[in-house]
Amino acid sequence: MKKLRLILGDQLNAAHSWFNKKDDQVLYVMMEIRQETDYVRHHVQKIIGFFLAMRGFAVALENAGHRVRYIKIGDNDNRQSLIENLRALIKDEGIEQFEYQLPDEYRLDIMLREFSPGIPVSASDTEHFLTTRNELATLFKGKKSYLMETFYREMRMKHNIMVDKQMKPEGGKWNYDAENRKKWKGDPAIPDFPSITHRVSDLLQEIKDAGVETFGEVNTENFSWPISRSESRKILDHFAAELLPHFGSFQDAMHTEQRFLFHSRLSFSMNSKMLDPLEVVNRVITEWRKRPAEIDIAQVEGFVRQIIGWREYMRGVYWAHMPDYAELNFFEHDLPLPDFYWTGETKMNCLKHSIRQSLEEAYAHHIQRLMITGNFALLLGVHPDAVDAWYLGIYIDALEWVEITNTRGMSQFADGGIVGTKPYISAANYVNKMSNYCSGCSYNRSKRVGDDACPFNALYWNFLDRHREKLAKNHRMSMMFRLVDKMAPEERQAIASRAAEIRKNPDAY
Repeated sequence: MKKLRLILGDQLNAAHSWFNKKDDQVLYVMMEIRQETDYVRHHVQKIIGFFLAMRGFAVALENAGHRVRYIKIGDNDNRQSLIENLRALIKDEGIEQFEYQLPDEYRLDIMLREFSPGIPVSASDTEHFLTTRNELATLFKGKKSYLMETFYREMRMKHNIMVDKQMKPEGGKWNYDAENRKKWKGDPAIPDFPSITHRVSDLLQEIKDAGVETFGEVNTENFSWPISRSESRKILDHFAAELLPHFGSFQDAMHTEQRFLFHSRLSFSMNSKMLDPLEVVNRVITEWRKRPAEIDIAQVEGFVRQIIGWREYMRGVYWAHMPDYAELNFFEHDLPLPDFYWTGETKMNCLKHSIRQSLEEAYAHHIQRLMITGNFALLLGVHPDAVDAWYLGIYIDALEWVEITNTRGMSQFADGGIVGTKPYISAANYVNKMSNYCSGCSYNRSKRVGDDACPFNALYWNFLDRHREKLAKNHRMSMMFRLVDKMAPEERQAIASRAAEIRKNPDAY
């Protein structure tokens, strides 16, 4: 029986059981299509990164003896549609059975489930995640909100990660988050990142010739993202050996002269499935056990929590609540995204650095995303759809299952509290506490009103006033509302006026 097996661009799992044996009756298909490049406008590095990784994966499969049909973006017979390309292949190759791995994006899952090619169709698991799609929903059945910490502890025990024989946490605590909030001031030194270089001018021209519209920047002589499993392992080994000893302490820090600090930059490798999450966690824990005097538990736990906690948790929320999740807008926000999100041209130093970095690197770490660009969009009142589209397009690691729950949920609180117990908002004080962004900024971080007052301050306090009805019963917000109540009426009015000016024309700031 002639089988056609589909491999999507984020299913580059070389260890999948599909590849355990060679079979001349099986044809694997991979495709670069406008359907996937165009559903939002993507950063040029994101498209290049996925295309390079996909092409390399296809070559590796062929070298291993598998039959592969690879459709490039500019091929004349490329119908630029997943389903139409599949129909043509099934007809032309006389395919008798179609198989695919479960997609991680809802829109593709629906598309493939509704696909009726007139031959038997079956779906397999991607064999990547530590949970099933519905595991989190089952754990929290009947509850309105999901507590990540509960899920995280379940994951630690289920997979025997950093627990003793009695299923108690090593070190005596489950969570060392309180020790993960240091500001980096130039010390300790940050080791040089491993050199990865790819020339991508030809591929960029293919993308342009195909009519794909992108944004952002790329160094065509030095594309430095890992695009193979071996390169991804190189990055993982570097993180474990060189960056892990200080990762946890400085994972929330930001600095104008160090864009990456001690972050691993493994998210693209993991989300494309070149690396397995358990493999990543075990490599880090192994390094910790080899060097306990150099690496304390807080550094390791902070990283493990991101991988088996937040990453799996966000995927579980996604499958528990889609497609309705994509429509949630708890605060009924409706403003457009400021133009400077596409240029970085703003006088606010924190936003300028975070956005310019995103445009140049297709990457920013979680606090830059959450507490700078996301925080400002939330305080301003930007429609969640616009925020989703920007995050999904600009970051090389952004796929909807992980992007929308972090953005619409954690960052924008548009889900009303499914993901987070309170909105992640702050005034300038937090930015100054965790970074050097406020130094040399055009605005005064200490002032709430006045032409030179940091826009974050008026927006923050006015946000509390504007949304008091929806947030007043949230016990985690009670202290902030008490501070609002202590303000003189004339100060609150001045803050409201300043916030209204900023919201009317944010690109002037």
